[in-house]
Amino acid sequence: MTSPLRVPVLRVGHVHAPLPRYHTTGSAGMDLYAATVEDVTLAPLARHMFPTGLSLAIPAGYEAQVRPRSGLAASSGVTVLNAPGTIDSDYRGEVRVVLVNVSNEPVTITPLQRIAQLVVAPVTRAELVEVADLPATERGAGGYGSTG
Repeated sequence: MTSPLRVPVLRVGHVHAPLPRYHTTGSAGMDLYAATVEDVTLAPLARHMFPTGLSLAIPAGYEAQVRPRSGLAASSGVTVLNAPGTIDSDYRGEVRVVLVNVSNEPVTITPLQRIAQLVVAPVTRAELVEVADLPATERGAGGYGSTG
């Protein structure tokens, strides 16, 4: 088994949320918390940018993805608006999470509530090369729903 990737984290702001951690040995994501001092109520279709109280130094060659928490989405209709949000390896500002309420009822997010997941993943850099034609495939240009 290899050693886990070490990611430096700095607490910022005046609300000290718990550090993200894996809750089970098979978890892909670590929970992010709302580093707020008071409740924030999201009306239907409203969005709000929540601080996490953390800044990260993601190692070169990696990114951190901010993803919805399935339980929050299923129970209340709240999800991450720009999912997955990407934290680049050269970003050093506070991690923030944009939540949107897609339910028909107001939803209240409380201080230090788990609001999203953080997944650290390798990044592959690509070089796009312009060509006159693309190689043919069986699918071709078939798009949404074309495979059944």
